[in-house]
Amino acid sequence: MKSTIRLATALIGVSLFATSGALAAPSCAHNPNALGTSRTITVSPAEFPLVGKEQYLETLPLRDREVVLTFDDGPIPATTPRILETLAAECVKATFFMLGMNVAEAPNLARRAYDEGHTIGTHTFSHPTIAKVSSAKAKQDINLGIEALTEGLGRTRRLAPFFRPPYLSITKDIERYLLSRGQMVWSIDADSLDWTFTTADKMVERSIAELERVGKGILLLHDIKPVTVRALPNLLAQLKLKGFSVVHVVPAPLIQSTSIAPVH
Repeated sequence: MKSTIRLATALIGVSLFATSGALAAPSCAHNPNALGTSRTITVSPAEFPLVGKEQYLETLPLRDREVVLTFDDGPIPATTPRILETLAAECVKATFFMLGMNVAEAPNLARRAYDEGHTIGTHTFSHPTIAKVSSAKAKQDINLGIEALTEGLGRTRRLAPFFRPPYLSITKDIERYLLSRGQMVWSIDADSLDWTFTTADKMVERSIAELERVGKGILLLHDIKPVTVRALPNLLAQLKLKGFSVVHVVPAPLIQSTSIAPVH
């Protein structure tokens, strides 16, 4: 696997992703003390087909104490807007792995997340346990999810070729299928276990402890959980206090990048 990432140097156009591929992220004008987003990295499925050391040998090309925030299962009106508001207040960008059935019900929230600079990936249509259904059923649900998100986002917004399997359940056959479709399969490095907690403080403690254990990586959260809504402001504050920085991940541009740089 290559140890390089493509860094888009002059791509600020909304048509590509409403963000720059440069190392440094813009400052947070409305909140100088915000956690912010330290940098944006641009990756392609060809270079990083399978990421997340929970299941795979490699993860994203991150430096020590760099974190990628990911949110699964949304969007839903009851909680996703509050997650977006908290992220915006701290100038933090994240990746949302959305369910097709939820985007079909609330496409405005998918568009809002995209327009606020977040990356949108897919998470199937109806959240099946892929390893427990037939390959045909899994492929159908994956494709329906991609179609629903593509339609929900609209023609002017680019759906990232990033896929996370529900419950992190996947088979080798489905991995091969996704890679053949140009999709990048995302697992995780650290799990907040937010779906198990009712107390926000406990969820934050768990998340920070996991990140300290792995040192860097992809953190799993769920934007549909009320406890995550309550915990997120303190989680972001604790990330800053503990010396972690947030990295935003975007897909490689549709045109050839002009700069290649190693990540050590």
